[in-house]
Amino acid sequence: MIAVRRAGLAAVTDLGRPGLARQGIPAGGAADQYSAAVANILVGNAEDGPLIEVTASDFVFTAAHAALVAVTGAPATVTVGRWPVRTWEPICVGQRETVSITAIHSGLRVYVAVNGRWQVPHVFGSCAPNAQLGVGTWLRGGDGVEVRSDYRPIDHPVLRHPVFSFGARPPRFGSPYTIEVTTGPDSADVSAAVETLESAEYTVRPESDHVGLRLAGPVPSRRAAAEVLSKGVPAGAVEVPPAPELLVLQRGRPVTAGYPVVAVATRVAQSTLGQVGPGQTIRFRHRTVDEAVQAQRRQRRSLDELVGRARTAFASVGIPYGIRKTLISETRTEGMGL
Repeated sequence: MIAVRRAGLAAVTDLGRPGLARQGIPAGGAADQYSAAVANILVGNAEDGPLIEVTASDFVFTAAHAALVAVTGAPATVTVGRWPVRTWEPICVGQRETVSITAIHSGLRVYVAVNGRWQVPHVFGSCAPNAQLGVGTWLRGGDGVEVRSDYRPIDHPVLRHPVFSFGARPPRFGSPYTIEVTTGPDSADVSAAVETLESAEYTVRPESDHVGLRLAGPVPSRRAAAEVLSKGVPAGAVEVPPAPELLVLQRGRPVTAGYPVVAVATRVAQSTLGQVGPGQTIRFRHRTVDEAVQAQRRQRRSLDELVGRARTAFASVGIPYGIRKTLISETRTEGMGL
């Protein structure tokens, strides 16, 4: 059991519900997919399993039993009891020890994974919050989350809180963020779309949220004033609305929209977008589709290598690896027209 002592904006999530756009359901899930996957890998869980996403706030919890924990995402101060510990590596937490995550900076979100089988409700195979479906586990101080684990404490003769060192690769955090994009399907309908995007820095406006980022900066000129028909749009779509701003759609986006899409953030860059907060700046960098695919393959290889190192280390100390997520309260939202 995880007992939440302090929670600002925190929820249980996972990698979302891909493949349901035809039913009008966005993928959702962790805004920074890479950091979330690494956190679960570091504690021996399936990388698409549940974990906690903390957004721009402090988070404090205790574990009823000894636990294997990992904290990834934006830089933050993490302590177990009175002792500082490293992020982006597994942390051995003792029974009833307090884990505190404070001072998140240079990014927006932190991810907390705990080894075990999370007993949380799932809808369409995911526990990710979704306002449209009316589902999600948001956390407040005093809440508890059941996590059943076979983990046993690992004693060390010297270290207070022993950690494994797997060499996980944190991305770069902090302004200006570089967002790599490919050419969008409507770039021909906008004058000098790529040139305009690459020409300046854009600042994230306070009205931004999990649906999309609103960016202040130079806006490419639309060739026609008429609105376009709504059509399917991917996460990462860079849109040119009538207002003097750009929109960059996040994972919580509607699956259709009616603005020209002049560029699309690459799969790797979409995780970066999940860390950009209000007031921070981004720069766009154009990439070909082949370059975007190669970047995604490199990231996938780094995750696979991390899995191999973690699996080998955990096997040597008897920690089960690859715990699958537990689907409880599986709901099909019957009667919702889906």
